Amino acid sequence: MRTLIRSATVVDGSESPRYDADVLIDDDRIAAIITEPADSPTADRVIDASGLVLAPGFIDMHAHSDLQILLTPVHPSRITQGVTTEVLGQDGLSYAPVTPEVLAVVRRKIAGWNTDPSDFDFDWRSVAEYLDRLDRGIATNVAYLVPHGVVRALVVGWDDVPATAAQIAEMQTIVARAMAEGAVGLSAGLTYTPGMYADNDELLALCRTVASYGGYFSPHHRSYGAGAIEAYAEMVDLSARSGCPLHLAHATLNFGPNRGRAPELLALLDAATAAGADISLDTYPYLPGATTLSAILPSWASAGSTEETMARLTDPDALARIRHHLEVSGSDGCHGVVAEWGTIEISGVTHQDLDHHVGRTIAQIAAAEQRDAFDVCVDILLRDELGTGILQHVGHEENVQAIMRHPRHTGGSDGLLVGSKPHPRGWGTFARYLGHYCRDLGLFSLEECVGHLSGRAATRLRLADRGFIRPGFAADLVLFDPETVADTATYEQPRTAATGFTHVLVRGQFALDDGELTGVTAGRSLRRGPDGGVQ
Repeated sequence: MRTLIRSATVVDGSESPRYDADVLIDDDRIAAIITEPADSPTADRVIDASGLVLAPGFIDMHAHSDLQILLTPVHPSRITQGVTTEVLGQDGLSYAPVTPEVLAVVRRKIAGWNTDPSDFDFDWRSVAEYLDRLDRGIATNVAYLVPHGVVRALVVGWDDVPATAAQIAEMQTIVARAMAEGAVGLSAGLTYTPGMYADNDELLALCRTVASYGGYFSPHHRSYGAGAIEAYAEMVDLSARSGCPLHLAHATLNFGPNRGRAPELLALLDAATAAGADISLDTYPYLPGATTLSAILPSWASAGSTEETMARLTDPDALARIRHHLEVSGSDGCHGVVAEWGTIEISGVTHQDLDHHVGRTIAQIAAAEQRDAFDVCVDILLRDELGTGILQHVGHEENVQAIMRHPRHTGGSDGLLVGSKPHPRGWGTFARYLGHYCRDLGLFSLEECVGHLSGRAATRLRLADRGFIRPGFAADLVLFDPETVADTATYEQPRTAATGFTHVLVRGQFALDDGELTGVTAGRSLRRGPDGGVQ
C-alpha cells in the first residue's frame, strides 16, 4: 500500500530546522521525501497534513510494559501519544531469561509493575523465546535489556551473598547468550533485590561482556536520594573501566537532600563526556516517582522469596529493625532516607478489598484510622502480599527542568500501567514534553524536543533504520498538531489519552487513524545483530 502525507511540516529527528514536504510511504518504508514542487506520486491514500508536524515515531527509553503489552497488545497508552518503540527489561527485573523457579518469584516480585495473572501462559524461558512471543503481534516495536537481577537469581539466588568468580563467569555466559539472541544491553536495579547485592566487580565483568556485543548498560543506580551524586559517579566510573556505554535510567534527583543539585550531576556527566565517555540518560517530565511499597524496605528484609519477606513483617524483632531503618536511620530500599509517610501514596493494589486505600497517602490512612503510620504500611504489605503500587511525591521541578535540557537527554516514561491510579506518566509523558515543556514553557525548540524523543534515542539504541525521517527508513511516524498537543492524564484520572495526535504509523500501518485507535498490531521485536546494530 502506498500512502502520501501531503503538505506536512517535517521535523525529522535530527534537530535540524523543520521544512515542508510531501512524504511517500510504500508499504513499511519511507519511499520519498518531496520538497520541491512536483507532480504528486500516485498513492492508495492521501492525507492532508497542512498545519501538522510529521515526526519520527517516539522511542520510550524506559518502559515497564513487559507483560502488559502482551495482555493488551493494542497498547493504547503508548500509541495515543506517538510512541512506536519501547525499551523493556528495565531495572534489573523482567521475565527472561528464566527457569520455572525463578519465574515464579519474579512474577510475584513485580506484580505491582505488571500484575500477575494466573491464567496467562508464560510460554517462554529464553530472551529469544520472549522476543518471538512479542512477534506474534503488538502495537509498538520493542527492544529488550537483559535484567541483571534475574541473571543473578538464576546463578546466585535471591539472598545477600557475594558472587564467586565461578558464578560471575556463569552470569557472563548467560548475558552473552541473551545478547546473541537479540538483547540491546543490560539493565540493573541496584536498590531492588537481588540486584542491590552485587558488588562492582560483578557489574564490571558483566558490563565488559555487554560491551563486547555492542550493547549498553542501563542502571537504576544505588540511590536517588541520600548519596545520589556519589551513586551516579559510581556508574560513570564503572562505564569508564568496562568500556561499556552508559545510559542512566530515570536520571532524577529526588528527595529532600537533592533539592537544587542538578548542576552537580550535569557537571559530572559533562566532565566524563569531555574525557571520552559515552553517556546518555532518560527522564520523565513529572515530579513524583512510582514503584512498589515493598521496595522501600531495607534490603535485608527483602531478601529471598515473597514468603520470607512477609515472615519478617510478622516477626517482632525483625519489625523493630525495619521500623528503625524506615523511620530513624534511613532505608537503602528508600534511597538511604527515612520514609516520609505523607509523600507515599497508594496507587494500586492486588487485592481489591484494599482498593479504598488507593489515592491516599500512608499518613492520611493512618490519621483516618487513628493508627501508627508504620503499622499501616506493614498491614497493607501483608494483606496485599507485597503487590502494592505507590507514588512517591519527592521531586523538585528545578532539577527536572535542568536535567531534561541536557544534550544527551532522551525521553522515558517509566510508566507503570496497572493499579487503580497509576502514575499519569504512562499515558502522558511524550505529549507533556511537546506541549507543556516545549510549547508552553519554551525550554527547547520543537526540533530539539523531537530529537530528544526520537533521534537521540535511536542513536543510543543503534537502530539501523528508525528514529529519523529519511528515504529507506521504516515508516514509524507520528502526525500531531503542535498548537494543541497536550497530556490530559492526571493523578485523579491517569488513563486519559493525550490530545493533538492525529495519526501514528508503525511499520507503515495506521495504529492511530484520525485520532482513533485501529487495533492494528504491526509492532515487532527489534534485535541486536552481529554488528551491534539493531533492527
